[in-house]
Amino acid sequence: MSLVQRLEVRQGQALVMTPQLLQAIKLLQLSQLDLASYVEAELERNPLLERAEPELSGAGDASESGSHQDESHADGFEAPEPDSWLSTELNASRGEIEGDFDTRLDNVFPDEAPVQAREAGGGDMLSLTPPPYGSAGGSFDAEAPDFEASLTAETSLRDHLASQLELATRDPAERLIGGFLIDAVDEAGYLREGIDGVAERLGADPALVTRVLSLVQTFDPPGIAARDLAECLAIQLRERDRFDPAMQALVSRLDLVAKRDFAALRRLCGVDDEDLVDMLGEIRRLDPKPGRAFGSSAVEVLVPDVFVRAAPDGSWLVELNGEALPRVLVNQSYYARVVRGASAEGDKAFLSEALQNANWLTRSLEQRARTILKVATEIVRQQDGFFVHGVTHLRPLNLKTVAEAIGMHESTVSRVTSNKAIGTSRGTLEMKYFFTAAIPGAAGMAAHSSEAVRHRIKQLVDGETPADVLSDDALVQKLRSEGVDIARRTVAKYRESLRIPSSIERRREHFAHGSAHHAALALR
Repeated sequence: MSLVQRLEVRQGQALVMTPQLLQAIKLLQLSQLDLASYVEAELERNPLLERAEPELSGAGDASESGSHQDESHADGFEAPEPDSWLSTELNASRGEIEGDFDTRLDNVFPDEAPVQAREAGGGDMLSLTPPPYGSAGGSFDAEAPDFEASLTAETSLRDHLASQLELATRDPAERLIGGFLIDAVDEAGYLREGIDGVAERLGADPALVTRVLSLVQTFDPPGIAARDLAECLAIQLRERDRFDPAMQALVSRLDLVAKRDFAALRRLCGVDDEDLVDMLGEIRRLDPKPGRAFGSSAVEVLVPDVFVRAAPDGSWLVELNGEALPRVLVNQSYYARVVRGASAEGDKAFLSEALQNANWLTRSLEQRARTILKVATEIVRQQDGFFVHGVTHLRPLNLKTVAEAIGMHESTVSRVTSNKAIGTSRGTLEMKYFFTAAIPGAAGMAAHSSEAVRHRIKQLVDGETPADVLSDDALVQKLRSEGVDIARRTVAKYRESLRIPSSIERRREHFAHGSAHHAALALR
């Protein structure tokens, strides 16, 4: 076997990931907030991009230039002609002016007086002149309304507790330890660091740390700085003067409460059925996370990318949410004007690259909008039963089915459906919600959506009676009688995902409520 060198010519196809293609793929999977941030960064980076403002009447010529300003007034702004009563040299009697406007000239507010009235020569003749910058109505006047002083900020949990600590003690050591404990409280309101650890880090006596912690636990909201759920509930019950021996025993065995072992709880607390139900109702009215009222993270509202509404002919209209789409324009006139004055090769190369990037961004945004609309339209077509009848008619659907229907790759459909939402008459739902696994049908029947089966399980449990509590096996039999071929472990998994207790726990709860009801009737 001899090794020789030779030249060969081969022809083939290969996908080259250009920067523009990478940009288009990146934009396709961004959410609305991420896309808005990306576009804002591009607007700051690229001088040829500008935000498309809503068109105003009579502003067509200005929008075409891209600069929104006539070149003859580039160095200054020419104010419109003032009205007759605002002219800089108005000669009229005070009585005529007050009679025309049915008010007095001194009856004005600082922010509503664009002009200043002065008596000329002490007579009745007035000269209305604009106030000097810094006088009443100016931004640097000490007597002008301070709008920033009226702004409010959300109080954090740490600030709320720190303000109470300053009033609760004057001892510097206690304030130092209290501040450290407050910093160790998480957003839910629990202290996540032990007493010994705090004492070791601060070099303080553990007894002093315990005393300061007891002080902090008296702060508002009740239950704050607890080390576990039992202590949190105990603090709130002490605040309500309801922490008697029976309630102490109940709080000490929250595991039995979770298991709904009411017989063991009655023996432990030494109470009857009616008192136990009242105690459990008292526990449910407490707040297990007292710090959540001061959450630092704002709740994000799910804004739909696409709206779906019914058409008069019974079909569905799918349209993009125009308010959620960023609008940018390429300022071609500004590029033509600047490139003529550019003499250096580096400046011309920069402008050429900026123009290319601006064009690619606008095309990518348009392509993104068209792709989202195309995928959403196919989802609505596939899930027509959901929009008409609800979740029980949700069909099994996967990415491959949608991709083959619209002639796209599965990865493209996956990127489109990520972080996107559809606004419907049944609420705003993520696009991923409509893609569910298939549960085979019994006796050759059609497959069922896993979400529809999960919803049916919840309906069966909600409709059960105390005398007929459905076990997982009973749920399997009922579902199979309805044409759903499902395993018992799948029913148990769906039940746990819905946070539905087991049949034993539900039976205990029904029995406890029934016993309390009979006891109440006997007292009557």
